[in-house]
Amino acid sequence: MPDLPQPDRERLAAHIEEFGRRIKLSGTPEELESFHYLEREMASYGYRTELLSHNAYISLPGHARVDANGEKLRCITHSMSVATPSEGIRAPLVYVGEGDEAAFAAADVTGKIVLVDGIATEEVTALASALGAAGQLHVSPNEHLYEMCVSPVWGSPSQHMRAKLPATVVCTISRDDGAQLRAQCQAGEIVLVTFWADVDTGWRRTPLLVADLPAENEEGGDAPFVLFSGHHDTWHYGVMDNGGANATMLEAARLLAERRGLWRRGLRLCFWSGHSHGRYSGSTWYADEYWEELDRRCVAHVNVDSTGGEGASVLTNSAVIDELKAVAAEAVEAITGQRHVGRRHGRAADQSFWGIGIPSMFGSLSHQPPAPVKMLTALGWWWHTPHDTAEHIDLNNLQRDTAIVLRVLWRLLTAPVLPLDYTAFAASMRTELLALQDRLSGRMNIANLLSQLDAFEEAAQAVNGMAKSAGEDALEPINRALMRVSRLLVPLNYTSGNRFIHDSALSHPAWPSLAGLRELAALPHGSPDLPFYAVHARQCRNLVTHALREAHEALVAVIEPGAR
Repeated sequence: MPDLPQPDRERLAAHIEEFGRRIKLSGTPEELESFHYLEREMASYGYRTELLSHNAYISLPGHARVDANGEKLRCITHSMSVATPSEGIRAPLVYVGEGDEAAFAAADVTGKIVLVDGIATEEVTALASALGAAGQLHVSPNEHLYEMCVSPVWGSPSQHMRAKLPATVVCTISRDDGAQLRAQCQAGEIVLVTFWADVDTGWRRTPLLVADLPAENEEGGDAPFVLFSGHHDTWHYGVMDNGGANATMLEAARLLAERRGLWRRGLRLCFWSGHSHGRYSGSTWYADEYWEELDRRCVAHVNVDSTGGEGASVLTNSAVIDELKAVAAEAVEAITGQRHVGRRHGRAADQSFWGIGIPSMFGSLSHQPPAPVKMLTALGWWWHTPHDTAEHIDLNNLQRDTAIVLRVLWRLLTAPVLPLDYTAFAASMRTELLALQDRLSGRMNIANLLSQLDAFEEAAQAVNGMAKSAGEDALEPINRALMRVSRLLVPLNYTSGNRFIHDSALSHPAWPSLAGLRELAALPHGSPDLPFYAVHARQCRNLVTHALREAHEALVAVIEPGAR
């Protein structure tokens, strides 16, 4: 890999200064004004820009009030919370710990306000809504109140998903204010709490900036491209989240454009709205609206979020899909010397493209060292608060994070063969299947599924070998085969299997496509429900076996032309 230029600190600093000028709530004039800055910058680097506008289901929290024990507590409400009537709601408080299923099952929450330890989440909201709670009162892990979107629906809701939206009022109070309420609940006292919450929720127009630059040797409009994205809407000024990442995007785009003559595929940047206030509504709309083009042309997705935070010294655990782990590891080690172990993607970070079958990496990239206080993320205490301002940006860290992203994108843009290692995918899937095999003994035979996985892995190894010495004429067939494989296999790893409908925003287990096998394996011996669970398990087995067989054939067609 050639020496790449160092990101320009002054340019990064200028972007940060600009992003600190406006609060960018989704669909507001201030946000659109900031999008025009992005548009001008990208056009100045030579990219073709298009500022789109689309309907999105957006929720902007307004004023909130919580009265408990005769006192008015400092509080906020949340995006997608139910708004209260003008008189508010009044109900007794019931403590449910951290709000897991067992805690809810042990308490009668119907018509009550649940007191929950921790930052507001969609998982707790879904449970509270399903069990008939009137409201949720979350206790922050510290004195700060963290803005959150609590919808379990990924993107804007369809008529089928509308009923899954939150049905409770949701507010957050500080750790110290929550301590007394918790103690009273645990002592068996009856605590009455009154909520008022003003939340502006509904359909509104939101912007989305697309900036394209094809490789110089591309002919026509059907050539492959790398998708590089990040959201632009913010909580408060959001200078780290997501101004840091937007600065990274702009600077990486500028430097890459200067070396466009060496690209083998194009680069498309997308700046989303609706991330914070619409549960990834912008990227979801784009995935749906441009599904066919993305399916044909997009080779990989690099998402960035919250780069350049002060104290963000940990570069080892950013999220990456199995087949791109080596790309992430090489870039992180080259820039920082740290060994990137990586982790599975969570259900977050505008990862709206797994159903299409697009391999993805990152989201948040650099993190804070472990802290004694349990937080939802490792992005700094100022994350999602009014304190996310320029003072918490470290320009050295921002330059470092941008250099990592730049190196990753360079590899994806210029590698003769797409750096998608499907032997890593096979190894990860085998671990999952072998963990199930013994528990499925006597219930379902998955030997054929494992055999199909072995055949696929062997073909993937052969393609990896070919990639090292492939001539120019062989490159396009190999790359098209790898794209075909990704369309078949990425959905197995990160979705329940439907390529056209987004799964919920709730946390998912690894390999959701194997859920039927996992559920059958978990049933106790002698359970009368075994035959019922076997029906879905067979369907999951067939889904995965079919995808592996098709992926194997796609690779064999490259290894042995005319074999199919």
